[in-house]
Amino acid sequence: MHKIRSTFTVSDFIIDELNSVSQELNEKKSHIVEKALSMYFDALDEKLSDQRLKNLENKKEKLIPASEVFKELGL
Repeated sequence: MHKIRSTFTVSDFIIDELNSVSQELNEKKSHIVEKALSMYFDALDEKLSDQRLKNLENKKEKLIPASEVFKELGL
């Protein structure tokens, strides 16, 4: 997996928590942040899936059969 360095701003509280957890677990802060973001994105995926299902049930979105998509793309 390719790793990219990034810079972002978070509150002092989050930095303090990150430093504390990092010391207690003897893990790199970047590793903790990566794991935390991965878990958060998993939770967001579930939330988005639930919202999409709800939209389908409420007729706010519709499914398009794969055959129509393939036909439109000339496949």
